[in-house]
Amino acid sequence: MTGAAAEPGDIEADGGAEAFAQALRVVEALLFASAAPLTVEALGRAIPAGIAIDQVLARLGESYALRGVNLRQVAGGWAFRTAPDLGYLLAAEAEPPRRLSRAALEVLSIIAYHQPVTRAEIEEIRGVATAKGTLDILLEAGWVRLRGRRRSPGRPITYGTTPGFLDHFGLDRIDDLPGLEELKGTGFIEGRLTRDLAVPVPDDDPGLRDDEDPLGDLFSPLDDGEGGSQQG
Repeated sequence: MTGAAAEPGDIEADGGAEAFAQALRVVEALLFASAAPLTVEALGRAIPAGIAIDQVLARLGESYALRGVNLRQVAGGWAFRTAPDLGYLLAAEAEPPRRLSRAALEVLSIIAYHQPVTRAEIEEIRGVATAKGTLDILLEAGWVRLRGRRRSPGRPITYGTTPGFLDHFGLDRIDDLPGLEELKGTGFIEGRLTRDLAVPVPDDDPGLRDDEDPLGDLFSPLDDGEGGSQQG
């Protein structure tokens, strides 16, 4: 939780108890009505002037800590989510989880850790060709997006993750993804490792890098970096 809960005296100093109570109601209403997490900046603009949004979120988080929904920090913003211990009650009503093939999981992991990355670069890391349908599945799920075009021959498309990826996997920021030691600790990486094995620090900054150009016309006859046979 960002910030600490405000003491009564602080609330008075920040604009009065009445204004603070109104800010709580406004933020609560906005979070319940929003389908996506809301940023601190967006919430701060909606409350009365002089009220600290961090104090509002802290108080609201305390109010919902033991209730059926909790206030959580996800995808760079704030949202109400079902309390973890009650998730089983909604399992029957929830949509069946999207099942990804091993190839899709590998591609998604590579994009998350190596973004911005082209299809050819994904294939180089995986060691096998990647079917266009695999990327289409991730794009349709809303977890991967087209970022731009690499400034290299053919100007291949670069891929990156989306806020929807963070939200679905319960991450606040992309660097909440596990590092090498965490992956070894959970058993995802086993056996003897080469000394030069490293897990890159992921970065999903939406801004284009120095070696990227805007997407432009997606229907222009440029190489999208597909190269290779249509395989999983």
